[in-house]
Amino acid sequence: MSETSKSHGSNQSHGTPSSHEPAHGMPTPAPHAPEPETTFDALGLHPQLLKGIHDLGFIRPTPIQAQAIPAVLTGRDVIGCAQTGTGKTAAFVLPILHTLLQGRSRGHVRALIVAPTRELALQSMDHLKALSRHVHLKGAAIFGGVPMEPQIKALAQGIDIISATPGRLLDHIYSGRIDFVDLEVLVLDEADRMLDMGFLPDIKKILNVLPPKRQNLVFSATMPSEIMTLVQQILHHPVMIQIGQRSTPAVGIRHAVYPVPRHLKTDLLVELLRGESMTSVLIFTRTKHYASRLAQTLERRGFKVSVLHGDRSQSQRLRALEQFRHGRSQVMVATDIAARGIDIEEISHVINFDIPNTPDDYIHRIGRTARADATGDAFTLVDKDEEPMVKDIERALSRTLPRVTLPNFDYKKPGAPRTHEPQRHYGGRRQGPSSYGGGPRRQRS
Repeated sequence: MSETSKSHGSNQSHGTPSSHEPAHGMPTPAPHAPEPETTFDALGLHPQLLKGIHDLGFIRPTPIQAQAIPAVLTGRDVIGCAQTGTGKTAAFVLPILHTLLQGRSRGHVRALIVAPTRELALQSMDHLKALSRHVHLKGAAIFGGVPMEPQIKALAQGIDIISATPGRLLDHIYSGRIDFVDLEVLVLDEADRMLDMGFLPDIKKILNVLPPKRQNLVFSATMPSEIMTLVQQILHHPVMIQIGQRSTPAVGIRHAVYPVPRHLKTDLLVELLRGESMTSVLIFTRTKHYASRLAQTLERRGFKVSVLHGDRSQSQRLRALEQFRHGRSQVMVATDIAARGIDIEEISHVINFDIPNTPDDYIHRIGRTARADATGDAFTLVDKDEEPMVKDIERALSRTLPRVTLPNFDYKKPGAPRTHEPQRHYGGRRQGPSSYGGGPRRQRS
């Protein structure tokens, strides 16, 4: 469970306590925030859950866990905002397991976790299985791209917790396979990404079939205005937990920008990958097509490569993650749909082959390295036409990113300038197409 601290806390700041009563629907900071050295034993969790935590070797919660777990245990609605890699998944899985252990299962779903991608849905279920090894609660991950029969069988046998992507969840709901009459807790995981991917209409449809009396938990890396509007509609007097500054990268990340003509990006990337420290490298492209194309090119250059994007089957995606996680692939090429679904420790480098659409996307991408207070490198390959986007990122980070050139690389080598994807306008500037094939739209994950 890489998102949970084994022996140390984080150096990120805690939210500010507040004791005043909030206006209806408006969040207030978490009251009585625990001290940084709080242990899991002090959080009031069920003894069988603590046994599972201890079996995994974990002692102290991360800051988001230390503040969110007590707040969720009170039964209050909660908003948890923290950057990637800080332990948000365990921050809601643990108190949900505790709450469900206090009641009695009636064969119906008692907790629902909604996530934007199948990787995130599986991540929540993996946490649940690891932490509930000493309790008798059953869960299932529900997502598209795989046969429905195993999911139908699991639902028919009765499960306590579902972790699902919106599209496939609605398929089961409309087929009458899920009864939410006993639902106690709803979680919207990575809510900002769900809105980015166009899932808001599906979320509203799901909310319409849920019982009105329930606990609502919203966890996200950022809290844009659209999220706050949704929060005010569905949450009642929520506790707001903010860890660190909004939209800031992990402190252990070393940033670098590599200016390079577009047609030489692949050659420069190959030179970088041949460096001794390039042990586990996650490369982001903007489109699914170019992710596959770049992976094939790198394989021809002698690198062991995995590829992860929305057009890959579930078995292909799981195999790619396992190969990368266990070091059988040095490189993984991915699109932004994977930016928040990869839970892998010790990624040495994140390389932006294509500059991301927004500063927030940049932060989500590079958050895959320097997890749990480690250090890591984030490199961005930038053509001169992409420099304005770098300026946007620098303004968001309130810092200038260092420009780096390789001393023995031929930056004047001729080549066909259009070796990349056709460009489109984004925010008034020239930019390649989105990895979602254009503007935001629903992805059936």
